[in-house]
Amino acid sequence: MAYENITVETHDGAGIVTFNRPDVLNALSIALWRELDQALTELEANPDVGAIVVTGRGDRAFSAGADIHEMARDAENASPSYDDERAGFVWHIATCQKPTVGAINGLAYGGGAVIASSLDIRVGNEKSSFRFLAASYGRINSTWSLPLQVGWPAAKDLLFTARVIGAREAHQIGLLNHLVASDHLMPKALEVAKTIAANDQRMVQGIKQLMIENVGSVWEDMYRRERSALAGELKPTLVEEGFKDFLDRKGRK
Repeated sequence: MAYENITVETHDGAGIVTFNRPDVLNALSIALWRELDQALTELEANPDVGAIVVTGRGDRAFSAGADIHEMARDAENASPSYDDERAGFVWHIATCQKPTVGAINGLAYGGGAVIASSLDIRVGNEKSSFRFLAASYGRINSTWSLPLQVGWPAAKDLLFTARVIGAREAHQIGLLNHLVASDHLMPKALEVAKTIAANDQRMVQGIKQLMIENVGSVWEDMYRRERSALAGELKPTLVEEGFKDFLDRKGRK
């Protein structure tokens, strides 16, 4: 598929999706949302891709959030199905079959912060910043995703105040998994993605699915669900296969 608002490429087992509207700080138009959703679907189906990096073009913004001009222009014609469509795109990001790594190359505000908090792992630099600003303009979002990333106390702070969170604080509270210099941002994000892609993809994707299913479950149910998966669809790889390199190197006793 030819894309106009994003670019998509693959590199050594990693898919790379880049928001490509730098002139408007990678604002999220409905066209960009639709292209992002399609790109994720295609990368999920690509057996050569084990993880997906999401980033923004330029050095100012991952994404400044919704395209407000488009929202204002279309306000009179917007229907509930329009909002439902965007909600479906966010859920697809959060539940993407393959692990997602955000390379947060600048500010991630509004919808950009929503996307960032829906990714599995986030790498940032000194220019990274976040703002969950829905409460400041009469809306809500990220109540279901942000607490899982940073815990209830921090999530309440960020959602209630709608304040800006800088890179250092974001790293301290776990909103950024890794904080690196600007020139190391994409190399680090790709390193993480390629490390994931090099693992057993059946297990990586199975782990992610289990973690999603476990949200809100009783702790013992989480344990029993893992045991059930190991006895069924995630039956462990045979020792001879899983530890072949070790056995070949150390010998079989």
